Amino acid sequence: MQKLTSEGQNLVNDLSNRYNLSPNAIIYMIGAVNNGGGTMAQFSSPELGGSGQWMKGGMTMVGDMFNNGLKNTVDNLCTEISNALLNMQIFPQAPAGTRESNQWWPTNLGLGSPFSSGGQNNIRYAVFPNRLAVEVNGNVSVYDTLDNNIGGVSQQQGGDTSLTFSSQYGTISVSTLPIIYGQGNIPPVAQNNFASPTENNFSQTPQNNATNQTPITTKQPEANIKPNVSSDTIIELIEKLSSLYDAGALTSDEFNTKKTELLSRL
Repeated sequence: MQKLTSEGQNLVNDLSNRYNLSPNAIIYMIGAVNNGGGTMAQFSSPELGGSGQWMKGGMTMVGDMFNNGLKNTVDNLCTEISNALLNMQIFPQAPAGTRESNQWWPTNLGLGSPFSSGGQNNIRYAVFPNRLAVEVNGNVSVYDTLDNNIGGVSQQQGGDTSLTFSSQYGTISVSTLPIIYGQGNIPPVAQNNFASPTENNFSQTPQNNATNQTPITTKQPEANIKPNVSSDTIIELIEKLSSLYDAGALTSDEFNTKKTELLSRL
């Protein structure tokens, strides 16, 4: 389990009390948001309805797709965690340029600070001027992006050879870029408050105590019936699903399953 600072532990206790979730569930969600660079999260927690995805300022998906109360709980919780990651030291600092640091790219290549970064599962990436750094299973490579203006990076199935990015020339495979090798004595860039992605491999099982109560919501509970949803709403949800899939937040199986479920309601 990821170590926390005293400030981080206080955050866990506070969120656990306010959201009526176990401390383990809160720590798990902190890890999930951290793994997504503070802007997205993929999670699977029984206390939050099973599997789901969250994007900051965007769409929140939970196992019960039409449970708006649960969606609000996940969105509020993840947003608080995201803000906390930016404004407090939740994890102990690790030296820049090491795998344990959120700034895991080499410090001796003069890369500076990235203008875009993210990660999912076993892959992290950071985009620099004319350079793209990719970490796969702890192994870091730096690529020359040539004259490509990178607009987004997407993870496909497999290793870094299946990582793609969008540019003014369309979708490009990272494996087609030349790999950069070099040395330098550039000082490490400033450390931020994010920790490296964690495995989140501790068991998330229901607990028979007060911490396993129903998550708080900001809306009134809904009846246990399927609401009538208009065709326009379903089409809008499918479009949002497509956006999540294009951003790499959903696998093909997850996308097709949710899409089929929505289409069945038309």
